[in-house]
Amino acid sequence: MPCRDRLGVPYEVTLDLYRDGLPYGTVGERCGWFLARLARVIADARADGGPQAGEWPDPEDRFPDGEGELFAFRYRSKVDVVGGGEMRCQVRTLPSWVPARPRRRGAPLGEWQVVRRAFLEAWGAGGVGLRAELTSGRLAAFVDGLVGDAEERLGSGFEMEPNSNLVNGAVRFSRP
Repeated sequence: MPCRDRLGVPYEVTLDLYRDGLPYGTVGERCGWFLARLARVIADARADGGPQAGEWPDPEDRFPDGEGELFAFRYRSKVDVVGGGEMRCQVRTLPSWVPARPRRRGAPLGEWQVVRRAFLEAWGAGGVGLRAELTSGRLAAFVDGLVGDAEERLGSGFEMEPNSNLVNGAVRFSRP
């Protein structure tokens, strides 16, 4: 959903969440630029020459900034009251034991395998929650889709300088 200035010109987006075709919540006021930056950072982390390529050989396990929260979007009214929904994404490392097959006398019993996954969670205004476990590729596709939809609705793109927190002119558009 576009955020509009006093003249009615869209300049940013807020996310409207839907579940089974019904409104579920509204989160992330003016989050388009942040999502565009996150899409770029995820792509950099997944790159073969990226900073995590040595530590995580599988690109599906590569996420920006190690463990922790990638984002948390909440609904806030003009009086700063929380309600109406929340969406957050956290990266977790998951170990699993893989038994050896076939098992021979003296052979190792198995080995630990470690993967990293993003957990995308959303809660609606009524408190009902949803959770998805995503590889970095699926998270990249999800965020790219959100950014593409935002840019389409704004009629413009989010343009950023590499390694910058600044947006060049926020969003480029033509005023009527």
